Amino acid sequence: MSNPALKTSDPSSPEDPQQHDDAAGYYVAGEPVRDTKAPAGPIEEKWDTRQFDARIVNPANRRKVSVIMVGTGLAGGSAAATLGEAGYQVKTFCYQDSPRRAHSIAAQGGINAAKNYKGDGDSVHRLFYDTIKGGDYRSRETNVFRLAQVSTNIIDQCVAQGVPFAREYGGLLDNRSFGGVQVSRTFYARGQTGQQLLLGAYQALERQIGAGTVQQYSRHEMVELVVVDGRARGVIVRDMVTGELETHLADVVVLASGGYGNVFFLSTNAMGCNVTATWRAHRKGAYMANPCYTQIHPTCIPVSGAHQSKLTLMSESLRNDGRIWVPKDAKDADKDPREIPEEDRDYYLERIYPAFGNLVPRDIASRQAKNMCDEGRGVGPEVEGVRRGVYLDFSEAIGRLGRPAIESKYGNLFDMYARITGEDPYEVPMRIYPAVHYVMGGLWVDYDLQSTIPGLFVAGEANFSDHGANRLGASALMQGLADGYFVLPNTIRDYLADSPFEKIDEDHPAVVEARTAAEARINHFLSNKGTRSVDSYHRELGNIMWEYCGMERTEDGLKKAIDLIRTLKDDFWRNVKVLGSGDTVNQSLEKAGRVADFLELGELMCIDALNRRESCGGHFRGESQTEDGEALRHDDQYAYVAAWEWGGEGEKPVLHKEDLVYESVEMKQRSYK
Repeated sequence: MSNPALKTSDPSSPEDPQQHDDAAGYYVAGEPVRDTKAPAGPIEEKWDTRQFDARIVNPANRRKVSVIMVGTGLAGGSAAATLGEAGYQVKTFCYQDSPRRAHSIAAQGGINAAKNYKGDGDSVHRLFYDTIKGGDYRSRETNVFRLAQVSTNIIDQCVAQGVPFAREYGGLLDNRSFGGVQVSRTFYARGQTGQQLLLGAYQALERQIGAGTVQQYSRHEMVELVVVDGRARGVIVRDMVTGELETHLADVVVLASGGYGNVFFLSTNAMGCNVTATWRAHRKGAYMANPCYTQIHPTCIPVSGAHQSKLTLMSESLRNDGRIWVPKDAKDADKDPREIPEEDRDYYLERIYPAFGNLVPRDIASRQAKNMCDEGRGVGPEVEGVRRGVYLDFSEAIGRLGRPAIESKYGNLFDMYARITGEDPYEVPMRIYPAVHYVMGGLWVDYDLQSTIPGLFVAGEANFSDHGANRLGASALMQGLADGYFVLPNTIRDYLADSPFEKIDEDHPAVVEARTAAEARINHFLSNKGTRSVDSYHRELGNIMWEYCGMERTEDGLKKAIDLIRTLKDDFWRNVKVLGSGDTVNQSLEKAGRVADFLELGELMCIDALNRRESCGGHFRGESQTEDGEALRHDDQYAYVAAWEWGGEGEKPVLHKEDLVYESVEMKQRSYK
């Protein structure tokens, strides 16, 4: 938790050795932070050791322990079901009308697990290595190895629940490849993997609701965290139907509220995805780690115009059989792609990265697509004078495997593309372009998934721990279910072994303060006599973030973005107009709170990116690249997790660094050639 006794210094002061940092003057340097929960010993034994060392709550006492779960996607839903099954009293909250509507449902391509069913050399250690390398050596080694270990249990759990994974002719579970690896370890259910896995977790959750161990609150949004004597003890939530503010108190709070990609306005996230739960916790003392690490997904349907409010993801699994290319000559951009002969096509990923070809990691595939379009060889209609698209072509695969085989693998994805674009991808190559997708940053957690606020645990995409600077495809579902089914239930019990904690009532000063703050925030939005809509501010913020903190960042651009965001934030609080009232369904009010948090987050993201003058994974600084345009890391300066502490209203954030030490892998520049 936030510790005012920590020594801090202003990096802009003359005596500070960091005075030449790009971000000097934008932050205050704090004491280092470190994970104290990972046991000593060989990395292969750490998780077993931690499970044994973690204290246990006996079954009779579990019935007296209360847990609040914010978010009911894969991580939150599976964790709530598992904790309920163990006998704890759980309350779950989601802003959707049902846990089945969580954004986890949108994941299409698959879930990784080191089963080695293909006998192609996969192993727990290889999955661990691929994940560390894919994250450009900016993730915590111990957490990633545990993820690889636990992955093998996830598939067995889901099969037992009846998840309809694809199977080979003989009935065995099938696998396919994803970007950044050379083995087949991704289990899938056509292009509906997230949906099917979520239904499995939802069924487990509903079973516990029926058993009385879980209480489900749908259409409720967390608007404030309650911290009592330095410990997380509850949440203030708004009933999104009646507008009523409710106070819910417990022994421990878990945030599993997903990522914050919608800070860019246009992203592949559902429109409701937001940062409010984690940002409210951040303002109460939870460190925000690596917020600038956002993932640009290479396989999205290109923007078609200014009318759009979100983008549509096409699964990365398509890169297994689709070949990505652009015309060699920009003059061919207007031609029907079927009329461009093979010799005039540039299969640029296969050319530049022959070892991995079209299955390079997402950050590399995205950056090269941008490079092709920047060279003037993009395809599709011009948007603001530029063609932002490359071809994803299945003609060779259809010729080799036959159309029925492609339909069985990707049929629903092809149908979705055809409905959105009006083009038949069986006949004409798809057009794709990168878009904001996943975030690797999130609240800082230790090996137990506990944040810097005792009693506040964070699971899934809401924490930072597993993916470094770039997430490999099919690893989001893996982390969500690993955290929910296997990690959190085994680590949270060590904290809960100290229960029962002191009972807190709604008259406690800390509870009253949290509720009063939430009420004041809502009342300000409803009473403000502004002239601009919430969406107009969100769209403008998104344009700033994409332009200056998107696929490429520079010192000048990031400083400009910070100034623009600060100006926009001041105008937002003075001039935003929220229609309607607070005692009913009011989407404008909901959005206002979320955009207010996005404005603060966006500024911190830019400061974090400015502070890191290196290129790694999805964070590409124009000042740090190799001669051939690849990302150039600087391990001697930046091999750390940037854990940011809220400095206070109008104050500079405080940077705490967690040094990254690798004992089981060697840090080296990535190569997929």
